[in-house]
Amino acid sequence: MSIEQRNHLAQHTYAIVLAGGRGSRLAQLTDHRAKPAVPFAGKFKIVDFALSNCVNSGLRRIGVLTQYKAQSLIRHVERGWGFLAASLGEFVEVVPAQQQQGEWWYSGTANAVFQNLDLVREAAPRFVLVLGGDHVYKMDYSVMLAEHAHRGAAVSVACVEVPLEEAHEFGVLAVDEDDRVVAFDEKPERPRPLPDRPRHALASMGIYLFDAEVLFAELERDATDAASSHDFGRDVIPALVRAGRVHAHRFDKSCVNIVDGRPYWRDVGTVDAYWAANMDLTGVVPELNLYDDAWPILSLQRQLPPAKFVFDDTGRRGMAVDSLVSSGCIVSGATVRRSILFSKSRVAEGSVIEDSVVLPNAVIGRDVHLSRTVIDKHCRLPDGFRAGFDAAADRGRGMHVTAAGVTLVTPQMLGQAVRSG
Repeated sequence: MSIEQRNHLAQHTYAIVLAGGRGSRLAQLTDHRAKPAVPFAGKFKIVDFALSNCVNSGLRRIGVLTQYKAQSLIRHVERGWGFLAASLGEFVEVVPAQQQQGEWWYSGTANAVFQNLDLVREAAPRFVLVLGGDHVYKMDYSVMLAEHAHRGAAVSVACVEVPLEEAHEFGVLAVDEDDRVVAFDEKPERPRPLPDRPRHALASMGIYLFDAEVLFAELERDATDAASSHDFGRDVIPALVRAGRVHAHRFDKSCVNIVDGRPYWRDVGTVDAYWAANMDLTGVVPELNLYDDAWPILSLQRQLPPAKFVFDDTGRRGMAVDSLVSSGCIVSGATVRRSILFSKSRVAEGSVIEDSVVLPNAVIGRDVHLSRTVIDKHCRLPDGFRAGFDAAADRGRGMHVTAAGVTLVTPQMLGQAVRSG
């Protein structure tokens, strides 16, 4: 299919980004923000990846459905994504939960879309693309659209191969020789392995492409089913699989970032996964390429001065090695290794920051030592503060330490004022 034909399909598609998730596995990082609003990679929010994929794929009609602690997410989307041409019918609109179908909030992912069907119908799309707002990847949705239209599929589910030991965290698909989905198990205790790769399983990415009329009819049916949890993965997709109407789309066909034959996709739903995905970016050639002008990750761009490194004396040298340092940061006589400093972070003299993720507006005092930590926004670390070296000591001071030994520090743990966002 030509680029022109793919663009035509994209113009007749409405994208829905499900961004209302609580994200409880991210622990205190989501106490005051929705998971899609969690900062990532120095200057972005997690939701920016799904939105950038839409825009870069030619999908310019996008609804972002919010619910849980959404204020910072709403602010980010409204201020950072208002550049589309409304006069040409392009938009990214934030849709808060409004109890459109009765006196209840969203009871599941399918119910979230069902409660906003009037909004979707108003756009009169031929196709509806349903996305999660909480994964990190680069994908050309127009390739999935082209395959969907060529097959004459009713529903397509994007899928990626994952190690079998991790597959219980996802919806797992079984397909026939034509990639028609013959079974779908949501988070199974014993995932089905791939026949030709028994140590891997085919996992749903939570990306669903529907013919619009199929989606409308199925959501209407699901809404009347008292036994349904009104979730795409648990209810809607399995019902359509039983009807023989679902095809799998292999992510390696549409992935924009393939390194050594591996398509890059990360579920950053735990503190360990979040820390590891950020740390991946400090590598010499990271699997996720943020420097690709052909597929930029877009976001709210704050007007900030360049990062600054000061002092060049022995034992008092401002430097960062194998690190990402964002605009507005000042590293003053401190050492940063294999870490990410988000915008407007400050690091004072004598401090050593290693293998850590420091979110925006954090202030790190003198002689602070950090290793394998995540420091939340607006933290003020006092002089001499240490974290990441003694898990028991960190827990004893009220910090969250993960199973893999990553220490999370938030303002609330330090007895400091909490700010949303």
